[in-house]
Amino acid sequence: MEEVQPIIWDGTTLYLLDQRLLPGKETYLPCRSAHDVAESIKNMVVRGAPAIGIAAAFGMVLAARNLLSSMTDQQDSSALPPYFLEKLREAAILLKETRPTAVNLAWAVGRIMEKAEKLGAETPDKVQKELEAEAKKLYAEDIEINKRIGRWGAELIQDGSTVLTHCNAGALATAGYGTALGVIRSAFFQGKKIRVFADETRPFLQGSRLTVWELKKEKIPVTLIVDSAAGYYMSKKRIHCVVVGADRVAANGDTANKIGTYSLAVLAKENNIPFYVAVPFSTFDFSIDSGSDIIVEERDSGEVTHLNNALLTVPGISVGNPAFDITPASLISAFITEYGVLHAPNRKKIEEFFSQKKSITLEK
Repeated sequence: MEEVQPIIWDGTTLYLLDQRLLPGKETYLPCRSAHDVAESIKNMVVRGAPAIGIAAAFGMVLAARNLLSSMTDQQDSSALPPYFLEKLREAAILLKETRPTAVNLAWAVGRIMEKAEKLGAETPDKVQKELEAEAKKLYAEDIEINKRIGRWGAELIQDGSTVLTHCNAGALATAGYGTALGVIRSAFFQGKKIRVFADETRPFLQGSRLTVWELKKEKIPVTLIVDSAAGYYMSKKRIHCVVVGADRVAANGDTANKIGTYSLAVLAKENNIPFYVAVPFSTFDFSIDSGSDIIVEERDSGEVTHLNNALLTVPGISVGNPAFDITPASLISAFITEYGVLHAPNRKKIEEFFSQKKSITLEK
């Protein structure tokens, strides 16, 4: 399998594969500060809930590195300056505000910030090394978690079936393996003869630009369809299950994912087709009660009105461009997690499932 690396850390600089240029050009954008990383997340250089979380974690490392390098003129360079944690918190706020819907972003930034606060009495050199180690640990954990999700999910994919996926929840959206596409990859490399339908995912075209690109690289049979064709193919029994990722899951199981996910869930329910959400535990947000509490990001109207700077509609037209929608838990057949598969999810079952997660084997 040809490895896709959306995120590369060389010890001093974070390189992000510029997903705005795919599939035409594979170019890495260097980030040398938290501001660089924040702009890259905001402008969709890097996207996908796990990937932006990991990028933001390294953004915190860069913020710490730059803060500590400014200490060279201090008399006592063996201790952290009193402003260090305060300035690092400012970087954390900057990064978290870039994409408000994906919970992994705040979770990853919070994990680095918590580590920094625990190291407050250590030397600058140790703080820098420990924060970098924590970000690298997040990166490695994500790949392993996604592979576990893939192995659990592959059991749900029947030999000879066609899977519909929406947006891009593959290597490009994670540290390098994928959630929804991780399930598809695992099933395919187990030898199952499967096909994939990838819908284009307007307006940013993550399906037609990114998902198709990934699957073609790995020689997984894929057919691109327009978003509005999914119902047609479902009604013709051409689709056997739907597998998507997620950006945030509320305590009751309501799920935020790329705009158009809710429509697919309704269509799947109508046509008696399983609708699966492949998602790591870190995407569950138990601080919010239901999907109505999830902030849905509204993106720039130009993503809808223009394509490659060419106007597609009437000049000056009013545009609604929500980046996500909310799929009720009642429409989800199962969550596929690193801890196993949770069928017919609801609040009580989710609580019980994850309260026992430490006793559930991760050797799958």
